[in-house]
Amino acid sequence: MFSLLNIRIGFYLAVRQLRRASRWTTSLIVFVMLLTFLNLVVVTGILVGLIEGINESYRTQYAGDVIISALSTKEYIEDTSGVLAFLGTVPQVTRLTKRYQAGGTIEANYLTRTSETEKPNATGAQVVGIDPSAEDAFTGLASHIIEGQYLAEGDYDQILVGNFLLARYAFGEQPGLTPLENVYPGTKVRLTVGGVTREVVVKGVVKSKIGELGMSVFIPASELRTIISRSDQNVAQIAVRLTPGSDPDAFKDLLLASGIGENARVQTFEDSIPNGVADIKTTFAMLGNGFSSIGLVVAAITIFIVIFINAITRRKFIGILKGIGISGEAIEISYVFQSLFYAVIGSLIGLFVLYGVLVPAVAAHPIDFPFSDGILVAPIDGTAVRIALLVLTTVIAGYLPSRMIVRKNTLDSILGRN
Repeated sequence: MFSLLNIRIGFYLAVRQLRRASRWTTSLIVFVMLLTFLNLVVVTGILVGLIEGINESYRTQYAGDVIISALSTKEYIEDTSGVLAFLGTVPQVTRLTKRYQAGGTIEANYLTRTSETEKPNATGAQVVGIDPSAEDAFTGLASHIIEGQYLAEGDYDQILVGNFLLARYAFGEQPGLTPLENVYPGTKVRLTVGGVTREVVVKGVVKSKIGELGMSVFIPASELRTIISRSDQNVAQIAVRLTPGSDPDAFKDLLLASGIGENARVQTFEDSIPNGVADIKTTFAMLGNGFSSIGLVVAAITIFIVIFINAITRRKFIGILKGIGISGEAIEISYVFQSLFYAVIGSLIGLFVLYGVLVPAVAAHPIDFPFSDGILVAPIDGTAVRIALLVLTTVIAGYLPSRMIVRKNTLDSILGRN
C-alpha cells in the first residue's frame, strides 16, 4: 500500500535516480513539458485573444465602459440634457463623448461621370457628428488618422472617411457597400443626409478594425445638425468611461434605476457587442482546447516511453531492490516522483515564459490580424487548471509503465528472463 514509509523511500529513490540521470535527457524531457504547457495555454490564449482584441478595441476606440443610445423607435435620446446632468453628478464617470448620427450616402468621382446612366461611385455610410476634441480625448480618434489631418474646431464642409469605405483599404465589394475609388485627402465628395446634399472635402482617412469607425463618416456635430435641421441638443449616443475598477454592470443598473432607461437604451460595452462575436469566442476556445489536447497526449506518450525504457533498462536493479525488501509500491512511487518532477519543472519554466515574456510582449505589440489586434489571454485560474491536467496526465503516464515492470516476478527480473 502507499504508506508514508513507501512514499519516503520512493522519494529517496527518485532523487537518487534523477541525480544520476543524463542531464541532456532530463533537459530534453523538461523541454517537452515546457512546450506542452505552452501549447496548452498559448494556442487557446491566442484564439480567444483574437476575439478579446476586438472587444478591447471596441471598448477603447468606440463604446467606452457604458454606452447610452437612442431607443430603437427614436432617432435621438430624449431629454439628453437631463441625462448629461445626471452623469455629471456620478463620481465614477471620468469622461464622456456625445455623438449625433444619421444615415447617408457619400459619392465620389461625380464630376467625371460621362452620363446619367453610368453607375455612380457611391456608398451608404453612417454619418457621425462629433465634437473633435472631446472625441479624440475619449477614443484617441486622431491617432487613427493614416492620411490627411484630424478635424479641428470650426472646420466647415470637411469630413473624415473610414477606411472600409475606400477601395484601397476595403476587403472588396460587399452587398450594399461599394468602396469609393480615387478618394484621398483633399478630394471633394458629395454627402447626402436626409435628402440634403452637400459638397464636402475629405480632410483625413480613419483606419480602424472596428466597423463602427471604419464604415463611418465623421463630421463636426455643428455641421451635421445644420444638414439635418436639428436645433435641439438631443444626441443619438453618449459613450461613458468609468474610473478604473468600476463595475460597468453596477453603473448600468444605477442609470436604469434613475429612470434613464425610459428614454434611452443603456448597455455595457459587452452588451453592445454583436452576439456573433461571443459565439465566435466560444468556438475558438473549443478549438484551442482541442488542439491543445493533442499536445497533452503527445506529452503523455513521451513520458510513458521514457519511463518504460528507463524501467526496462533497470529491470535487474528493480529486481534486486525487491529482493532486499524494498516494496514494489515504493519503486512505483519513485517513478511517479520522477514524472512529477518533469511536469512541475516544465510548468514552472512555462509560467515564467508565459507571464514574464509572452503576455507582456503580446500586450505591448498585439498580433496584427486582419480584423483584430490580437492579445494573449491567459487567466490565472485557467492556467492553473491546465497545469493540473498536465501534472495529472504526466503522473499517470509515469505510473503505468513502472507498474508493468515492477509487477514482474522478482527472480525473473534479476536473471533477466522474460
